[in-house]
Amino acid sequence: MIETDRLILRKPKLGDAKALHEAYGDPEVMEFIGTGETRDLSATREWVKRALARWKADGFGTLVLERKEDARVLGRSGFLVWNSETWQTGTLAEFGDAGIVELGWIVAKEHWGQGYATEAATACRDYAFRELKLMRLISLILKGNDRSVRVAEKIGERYVRDVGRDDWSARLYAVNRR
Repeated sequence: MIETDRLILRKPKLGDAKALHEAYGDPEVMEFIGTGETRDLSATREWVKRALARWKADGFGTLVLERKEDARVLGRSGFLVWNSETWQTGTLAEFGDAGIVELGWIVAKEHWGQGYATEAATACRDYAFRELKLMRLISLILKGNDRSVRVAEKIGERYVRDVGRDDWSARLYAVNRR
């Protein structure tokens, strides 16, 4: 668990699916996430199950953003492992040296513009460097997602290059531990 001034960032639980669906079911929120497709409640539950499996494999993963003042789930932030050769997601256990850790964030539209994504991403970045001893974090941001570019730049990330597969491409931003 990570605490900020306004948030508690914690490991997800299956009961979070309904609250997370507020973001995952919104076409505007999902426009720049993955292939841009929304998820129904069942698919959001499956996402939580995958996130928990990745926690079990790597000892870290995605965190739910819970507002301190009312315990409301606002979205998620945290870590996703990519294979830097195939740009598929998985675990460090699977990918070994090809594994690279992404720091990402999603906040339900109702909470946009209030600094929650930057607050959570900053806390996750600091945790990754201090506690997980990671040397580098990336963020994969689809072209046109100016909101996420601003968050990435506020946490010290800079554009490196474009990456992707036949069916998907993104701009890779990165920050190194100092």
